[in-house]
Amino acid sequence: MERVTLPQAQWRAREGLTELCDVLGAAEGKVRFVGGAVRDTLIGIDVADVDLATTYSPERVIALLKANGIKVVPTGLAHGTVTAVLPGGVPVEVTTLRCDVATDGRHATVAFTDDWQDDAARRDFTMNALYADPLTGRIFDYFGGIDDLEARRVRFIGDPLKRIAEDHLRILRFFRFHARFGDAPDQAGLDACAERANDLMALSRERIAAELLRLLVAVHAVRVVELMIGQGIFLPVLPEIDSSARLERLAVREAEAGIAPDPIRRLAALIPADKKVADDVGARLKLSKVERRRLINAAEPAGDEPATVIGYRLGKTLAIDRLLLSDRAENEAASLIDWEAPALPLTGGALVERGLRKGPEVATTLRLVEEQWIAEGFPDAARVERIADETVAQFLRASSSA
Repeated sequence: MERVTLPQAQWRAREGLTELCDVLGAAEGKVRFVGGAVRDTLIGIDVADVDLATTYSPERVIALLKANGIKVVPTGLAHGTVTAVLPGGVPVEVTTLRCDVATDGRHATVAFTDDWQDDAARRDFTMNALYADPLTGRIFDYFGGIDDLEARRVRFIGDPLKRIAEDHLRILRFFRFHARFGDAPDQAGLDACAERANDLMALSRERIAAELLRLLVAVHAVRVVELMIGQGIFLPVLPEIDSSARLERLAVREAEAGIAPDPIRRLAALIPADKKVADDVGARLKLSKVERRRLINAAEPAGDEPATVIGYRLGKTLAIDRLLLSDRAENEAASLIDWEAPALPLTGGALVERGLRKGPEVATTLRLVEEQWIAEGFPDAARVERIADETVAQFLRASSSA
């Protein structure tokens, strides 16, 4: 194994992190950085979350942190994880080295260990099983993760079929990591995922949705979704996804409009533009009410009203979804990025002052004024006052002649 050292990245200077590692025995080799922070630093991308692995038991970790005035939250004791809270409320997960005792494809029963390679062996992909000494930066790579990272190759640790049997979600994680980091797919991993695609049916739909939505905004999402369709990955749980053509078109339009990729919008592009299908998929994936509403809304055509009118009626997010998924010019969606919906400069009280009775008369007339205001492109308050005068006068004349 070639000796590699972790670069001095900005995250390593976070306030309180060095002290945390010292408390957890960095000088004695009791704690190491692990996983995403190590992986992402080695390839030069920003690090969000920092995780630590330690040979200390969870109870020992809690005692050490409390004794040294470091806030600690027992977030996952059954799996050996606690969360240390650094100054400013920054969380760092600290997990005791562990190995799997029993797995059922969804959950694992673990035993704690002091063997670093045993801990690495239970992780999913080689690039996620990299550790680094907090003091020296020395990298510990037990399964060729550095070579795979350099090759942009997502590779299971050990037998892919066995690893998928342990946790079926690894099928989707394989493709998500490939969409983020991968170049050519690892063939053994790809074959195993295709062979065991039906295992996805045993997973909760919430876990499926969480992985899929993260995948859809990855840099190579379009290419990887096409690969997944070709391998039959979606068939057991989302048979509606049978083409990546609309997703590919949407990704181009998002880029041209300068609008960030959005997972719900991209999911809408992957399913037929049908409100019932959108509702069914949203319910099956147990999306939130807001997400389901977006998915259903995106199935509707954009129509021919100006972009600002669509934005006013639907709200900015729903309007951008419809415009990007339509044949309208990309700059119409882009025009809404910094746009703020105007407020009608008129109240029901102003109509009562003009002679209307409170209740349905006011509500109906206010809607008529609003529609005229929208049709004229949201003119100023002076023009709205004139529209209100004209609309009330017409209503009163009609009422008196009735």
